Amino acid sequence: MSLNRRSFLSMTAIATTLAAAAACGSDNTSTAASQAPAEATDGSTDEQVVRDTNADLVIWTDEVKAGALKDIAQQWGDEQDITVAVQTVANDELQSNFIAANSAGNGPDMIVAAHDWIGNLVQNGAISPITLDSAAESNYSQVALDAVTYDGQYYGVPYCVETLGLFVNTDLTDVTEPATIEELVEAGQASGADVVLSLPVGESGDAYHMEPLYTSGGGYLFGTKSDGSLDATDVGVGGEGSIAAAEKIGGLGEQGVLATSVTSDNAISLFTEGKAAYLISGPWALGDINTAGINFELSKIPGFEGMEDARPFAGVNAFYVAAAGANKAFAETFVADVAKDSTIAEAMYAINPLPPVQEDLASKLESSDANMVKFMEFAENADPMPAIPEMSAVWGPLGMAEANIVGGSDPESTMTSAGDEIRSTLGL
Repeated sequence: MSLNRRSFLSMTAIATTLAAAAACGSDNTSTAASQAPAEATDGSTDEQVVRDTNADLVIWTDEVKAGALKDIAQQWGDEQDITVAVQTVANDELQSNFIAANSAGNGPDMIVAAHDWIGNLVQNGAISPITLDSAAESNYSQVALDAVTYDGQYYGVPYCVETLGLFVNTDLTDVTEPATIEELVEAGQASGADVVLSLPVGESGDAYHMEPLYTSGGGYLFGTKSDGSLDATDVGVGGEGSIAAAEKIGGLGEQGVLATSVTSDNAISLFTEGKAAYLISGPWALGDINTAGINFELSKIPGFEGMEDARPFAGVNAFYVAAAGANKAFAETFVADVAKDSTIAEAMYAINPLPPVQEDLASKLESSDANMVKFMEFAENADPMPAIPEMSAVWGPLGMAEANIVGGSDPESTMTSAGDEIRSTLGL
């Protein structure tokens, strides 16, 4: 398996404001399942798509997830004596097309997508809350439940999670579980590797991959309200903790441990070519690393000495019920079956392996796919990627600030300016 994280996660940065209204329509047929591109409506632009009117239950998702879902969806449809159509929509077009189609009444009954879309989808009235019974709740990891919770309600049924971990080239170093970043740096330098730590920074920044260092240094993105939900009026970028993190990140830049020349395009290959002692990446790196035959261990990402734990983002993929779906009852029945046990998630895993979020599936995978289960465990100490629409204002300024700091810019003024930009965008 060779996956880029963007095949799974769609940053909130692409979730800009979208209009919504509501209507619905339908056509029922016999038992079958299909996986086909959603087609353009007459007189529409090529980017607009509509539901397959020959199906009872219509699911939209991207190509990767559609490939994993279509067979089990067909089996489920056969058992229910209904037609299920799994339609492929390009991931970077799925959210906007879904909101527009749901508003026009020609959208799907369900979508499968990343949890950080939830805020924008709820804001646009595109998805409905769902109910999980106590048995389903107890089988899910807490981070998965937290990720699909918005305004105190569940809006999605999770099926997998991704987060970051630390890959260690055991041919270069025997320090496989460094307790601190400082210990990691020391071991990496002693290894003689060309690259101590392969972590994507890039010229424009990569706030996703930098998050564990940012949080360990004391930075946060948004504060929390008394009920635990995110407070979009409390922006942490530019605050005291973020400046402390910036100073630590700047120090790693000065040492050459972090470099803007390491990007999401070459970070994994530096490790698979044996040039890096350590790599911070996600489960999408496993395929390339195994193919390369690198001897490695996988462990949690350490934090800075004497500072906070390193907390990467967790991204959860989930099933959502369309608010204006033509056959909402079928969608609700399907998501109930997804949540009931790991049968559907396990079938999807066989086609597209991703870390599980259900305890029964994790137990089955423990002996055969231990590293995938490790990522599930790492995710329990990660923070769900903010699902609030305001997160779109954070990615660019924070990432650019971190890249500039790695490149030698003053940590305090650079991070303060990033915070000012974010607050200005949010009207704070």
